[in-house]
Amino acid sequence: MTTAAEALQRLIDGNQRFLAGAPSGVLSEVAKREALKDGQAPFAVILGCADSRVSPELVFDQGLGELFVVRTAGHVATPVELGSIEYAVEHLGARLIVVLGHSSCGAVQATLGAMEDPEGEATPNISELIEHIRPGLTSLESAAGAERLTEAVSANVRATVEGLSAGSDVLRERGDLVIMGAVYSLETGAVELLPASDDA
Repeated sequence: MTTAAEALQRLIDGNQRFLAGAPSGVLSEVAKREALKDGQAPFAVILGCADSRVSPELVFDQGLGELFVVRTAGHVATPVELGSIEYAVEHLGARLIVVLGHSSCGAVQATLGAMEDPEGEATPNISELIEHIRPGLTSLESAAGAERLTEAVSANVRATVEGLSAGSDVLRERGDLVIMGAVYSLETGAVELLPASDDA
């Protein structure tokens, strides 16, 4: 079983290959499909934003069967997403969970807009999404514009990291499990790991 530290290093190394434009060229997908037909053992869970520009398998240069990926706009984790992540930890043996946000996140931007203009229009389902993100942004500093959005993206990642443990006894009680946050830069392709809190 891959430890959390080993899994994190594999992700870091993969992102470096992605940045260098030098993918690993591991087993062909045909060979991998054959090897994986009877089961899976992903080494990490990625809870990421559904943005089409942030594919975890590409960003971390990983192939079939290597990552257990759960994606929603703004990487919101409802009981459905939590149940999926618990399955990866309890039944598939993953020991690292990375919450992957990204620069200029539209879901976070929409939430900031709703906070500034509570009377603005949104569909009921988008409003529900915004309400999941809003609590993590209430303590933002007074920055404005692009700087405020950057702060909000990181704050949303940290809130999701905290919410995973708070919302799941399975995740909270596993001593060998690491849950951490990261932000992908749309501009550079680099993934920045975030400390657990501003004090870390």
